[in-house]
Amino acid sequence: MTTPPFPVSHLRLKRAYEPASPDDGARILIDRLWPRGLSKEKAALDEWMKEIAPSTELRQWFGHDPERWPEFQRRYRAELHQHTEELDRIRALAKKQRVTLVYSAHDEEHNDAIVLKDVLLEATRNPRNG
Repeated sequence: MTTPPFPVSHLRLKRAYEPASPDDGARILIDRLWPRGLSKEKAALDEWMKEIAPSTELRQWFGHDPERWPEFQRRYRAELHQHTEELDRIRALAKKQRVTLVYSAHDEEHNDAIVLKDVLLEATRNPRNG
């Protein structure tokens, strides 16, 4: 078993429509589209990382259809490999403090935040680090 690159407790998921709280730490919106009907004040975000979200094509293809979930996960993981800089930035932040990945999907079991969290928790594979 590999060790995550930061404490697991430092990374959490939260729907954009849930109230922000002080123990959220850094709040990062990870959706490409702004959550419908949510003001910037209520969102209380520290950052909006549109570029780490699934591509428009992948998001539209998935359409939050649970039957497409396994293939969505595979495709989104492949897209995330193109965003190592953003992944590393989140990991570095999570080494120092709690990070809350904010998403707007209604389905709490089949969404991009779950895939992103899993990828972030995987130990980094750097040949120089062994």
